[in-house]
Amino acid sequence: MFKDHLDPSCLIGFVGLGAIGLPIARNLKAAGYRLNIYSRTRKHLYQELGTNTIVFSNPKEAAIGCKVFILCVSDDSAVDEILFGSNGAAKTLQRNSIVIDLSTISPKKAKENAKRLIQTQVTYLDAPVTGGTENAKDGLLTILLGGESSTINYVLPILQVIGKEIYHFGEVGRGQEVKAINQILVAGTYAALAEAIITGKQLGLPMERVIKALTNGAADSWALRHRSNSILNEKYPLGFKVSLHHKDLNIALEIAAKLGLNLPITNKVKDLEEDLIQSGYKDEDITALSRLIKIQE
Repeated sequence: MFKDHLDPSCLIGFVGLGAIGLPIARNLKAAGYRLNIYSRTRKHLYQELGTNTIVFSNPKEAAIGCKVFILCVSDDSAVDEILFGSNGAAKTLQRNSIVIDLSTISPKKAKENAKRLIQTQVTYLDAPVTGGTENAKDGLLTILLGGESSTINYVLPILQVIGKEIYHFGEVGRGQEVKAINQILVAGTYAALAEAIITGKQLGLPMERVIKALTNGAADSWALRHRSNSILNEKYPLGFKVSLHHKDLNIALEIAAKLGLNLPITNKVKDLEEDLIQSGYKDEDITALSRLIKIQE
């Protein structure tokens, strides 16, 4: 359907200025793309994008004239509102335009989105990302794609601004399935990291040196390298909200249940996150799991 690559001067609609979305929008702007911007909840950040962006009051208006429309929002319902709500982008997206959905949503919802949009000759890619706020700022995210190869190749220049590692896993919904696996791994990794760091502190070990040593061994991980100090210092600068990871784990566990799988570690982390959310920490970084590790009297 699509040939060659997208015109680098094309107009892009962009919705979502959260911890991941805002740096992505900045990078697209720096790469020379013109942006139509809309944010549901973070309108105060519009001024940070400066020139070469136009701000709109709803997705319907932001989508007008755009060859590509990018979403980076929180969940299934947010994507549904942006695309198909009363002021949804689907009402004005032109034929042969492309929606790139960077949000983490259920595979089922991604497939539904693709089916609804293709009725108006709009192509949908599910393209959840991973790599944290650091990699978002540096344009080094990993993008997990589901959709047609020709569509991916067509928008590749845009994807290469967003991420360094770009992987295609098949039809729409497959990218979200891989993201669910990612979140299962993240759950266990962060819980184990919290337990390890607090155990080391209680032993009175020189933890900065311990962390440096472990990053060169079998226990190395992205979380160990980038989030150990947050737990060590009991300060949790936002990288990925507890509430959002909790939402992702529910998606992963729903997938597992349909496969007849029991995931005890993932279920335990989900329960821990529920405790955090009920204690008022839903908007803290996921490293706040360490708050739940108690010192036995």
